Amino acid sequence: MAELRKDPVTGRWVIISTTRGKRPNHFNHEVKDMGDPSACPFCPGNESKTPPEISSLRRDSSGPNSPGWQIRVIPNKYPALGIDEPLTKKGVGMYDLMAGFGAHEVVIETPDHHKAIHDLSIEEIKEVLTVYQNRLEDLHRDVRFRYVLIFKNEGPQAGATLSHSHSQIIATPVTPIRVKEELQGAERYFHHKERCLYCDVMHQEKDFGIRIVYENDYYISFCPFASRFPFELIFLPKYHQMDFYASRSHLHEMAQAFKITLDKLSLALNKPQYNYIIHTAPNRFSRRGYWHTIQEDFHWHIEIMPRLTKVAGFEWGSGFYINPTPPEDAAKYLREISVNA
Repeated sequence: MAELRKDPVTGRWVIISTTRGKRPNHFNHEVKDMGDPSACPFCPGNESKTPPEISSLRRDSSGPNSPGWQIRVIPNKYPALGIDEPLTKKGVGMYDLMAGFGAHEVVIETPDHHKAIHDLSIEEIKEVLTVYQNRLEDLHRDVRFRYVLIFKNEGPQAGATLSHSHSQIIATPVTPIRVKEELQGAERYFHHKERCLYCDVMHQEKDFGIRIVYENDYYISFCPFASRFPFELIFLPKYHQMDFYASRSHLHEMAQAFKITLDKLSLALNKPQYNYIIHTAPNRFSRRGYWHTIQEDFHWHIEIMPRLTKVAGFEWGSGFYINPTPPEDAAKYLREISVNA
């Protein structure tokens, strides 16, 4: 049972999820190493330890929920939101509340228990990105979903509870406030200048050059000017595109640039714990006053945030972030790391 509750001051929605509270390790911050793959629910041969798969990528004729897969997508066993919940809204006095409707999926990125995502080949990462796109496009067909967030928690400090490489997808019936802030900022910029904010940032960074980490013909990664965290990175296409799932023309180049960026981060910081988050355009359907210029003003991107410092009282209380590493220094260090892709 889950609920979405709206903060009347900030407009932020909070998920109250009692299902998540049933996890044995819910308040245990230790990641389950599962050094023995036979005990890992994400390893081949243990498909019965997970809910039935939603989809999978297989190179042979093996059937669903059996070994032989390369990538497997399953419902989260302890979902934050439930697809079977009704989409209902109600008021409780002055407060707004919704039933815990949504979707929560896990993407098991590799059958190899010991590989991190940056250890995969360019072709294997391309397949992971394609699975992300397919799931995003499929979930967008349900008009009850306003937003679909794809994210990865790498390491216990980043929120991972299992060591086998995986990422997650959560679809919500509301647009998250963090995404809404980006959408509104991009919309304001477009109304003022009639240009995409993200395209302008990218061109500015290319002109300066000092914060760029890696680029090929179609993709670029750089440390943002106002980096919140040491070695924070932004990854985005050089061409304008609002929907991540629509960027299918240069998937090899996307996978190459993404792998090299993660490889540089891993080598520079000795396999740091991190989160990455894909911010794409929200699900769109006709309703009054909803993002009329979004095709021109928004640009999908991936935020990569190493967990090198702790967010403490000042940050929570003020909204400021204290970053001890200038992004220019971080980018220079990462740029000079040599990797083989």
